[in-house]
Amino acid sequence: MKAISYGISIIEKGLAIILMFSMAVVLTLAVAFRYVLQSPLSWAGEISIFLLIWISFIGGSLGLKYKSQASVTIITEYISGNIRRIILIIGHILMLIFLFILIFYSINWILSPSVAYQKSTTLLLPMWIPYMAVPLGLSFASIHLLSNLVDIFRKDEG
Repeated sequence: MKAISYGISIIEKGLAIILMFSMAVVLTLAVAFRYVLQSPLSWAGEISIFLLIWISFIGGSLGLKYKSQASVTIITEYISGNIRRIILIIGHILMLIFLFILIFYSINWILSPSVAYQKSTTLLLPMWIPYMAVPLGLSFASIHLLSNLVDIFRKDEG
């Protein structure tokens, strides 16, 4: 499980680099065309939003992998190892249940006819492409959480 999570994180890092570079280029071009050439790009805002959505879900998944999400740890800092471990296990299981529910509903949403035939306003891009960030990012996040949960179980064995 750890190897799968590691492999996915490498893909996510590469994708995040490409997406963030693309967003910087698009926004730079948008500013240059608007204020220097006096001819704004009609598609720049739309593509920037789509890139930001993808960056957010990929980045959120990476945040779960490296446990860098904001969290309140005041309770777990003052309790013993076994109780802390049980709380972490319960927390991870609850997060996984929540992610699985979100993945299920997001896939159903993307496969619905209202999304399947919907196109973006400016680029006429099929909207399932930007919307795929949701189930894909959540699926990656659930794999990372499962890997972290396995680590919690193995730490006690070692």
